[in-house]
Amino acid sequence: MSKLLIVGTVAFDAIETPFGKTDKILGGAATYIGLSASNFNVDSAIVSVVGEDFPQEYLDMLAARNIDISGIEVVKGGKTFFWSGKYHNDMNSRDTLATELNVLADFNPVVPENYKDAEIVMLGNLHPGVQMSVINQMTKKPKLIVLDTMNFWMDCAWDDLIEVIKKVDVITINDEEARQLSKEYSLVKAAQKIHEMGPKYVVIKKGEHGALIFNDGNIFFAPALPLEEVFDPTGAGDTFAGGFSGYLAQHKNISFESMKNAIIYGSNLASFCVEKFGTQRMETLTSEEITERLKQFKQLTQFEIEVN
Repeated sequence: MSKLLIVGTVAFDAIETPFGKTDKILGGAATYIGLSASNFNVDSAIVSVVGEDFPQEYLDMLAARNIDISGIEVVKGGKTFFWSGKYHNDMNSRDTLATELNVLADFNPVVPENYKDAEIVMLGNLHPGVQMSVINQMTKKPKLIVLDTMNFWMDCAWDDLIEVIKKVDVITINDEEARQLSKEYSLVKAAQKIHEMGPKYVVIKKGEHGALIFNDGNIFFAPALPLEEVFDPTGAGDTFAGGFSGYLAQHKNISFESMKNAIIYGSNLASFCVEKFGTQRMETLTSEEITERLKQFKQLTQFEIEVN
């Protein structure tokens, strides 16, 4: 069984959308990535940090999904990272109401010994210095390092971000971030520029409009499944990343053709994530539901064209 190392936040979120609002609920990039990847036959572990206020039941829930939690540090007397946001009516834009780094401010990741040889490393959205620290702890070069980042790090940690980008095989960012990183408006040109920075594969997420993957002149587009209702987009990108990396870890194939399937699986899982607040939907998801929706993706995307 392939090992998948997941690094990112395990956190509290408070979310407001046109459909309602929540108090503090489970969130964090590593949480969504881990829950998504747990739908594949992989040996996964999360490296993160929480405070003493973090409920044991959340850790137990992750462990019950066969996720190794020995790399989640619990800081005595500390408070867990907290983010609060309010989504606009279009559900594509949001305002951050509060960000409390708490224990994340001094986070020094420690990779568990038995995951230092993981074949695939999924670096969730964190300070690029923390992401680099994880890469440096690996005793064996991973087959694939996937990096997720955001515009915040482009604004405040540019040099560190560029250094870590040189070390990764795949980068996943949204269209706005791709334009900021590359200083190109065309996503094709943006992907070319980012490719030159180091990554062999550039995945550009476009939210409700799907995702693109670029590799050495090859381009593949996966649509997002049209949904009747979107309750909460929080974590959809991380869920996508978990599905993407989980699929590749299970199938032990990192070719461009395999990544096409990985993108579809990532999009499929992300379509479930948005149906309820926080991680609620991902916690109850069944393999039968995943398979049924994959059939919908197949109907949506497969067609024959007669070329005269």
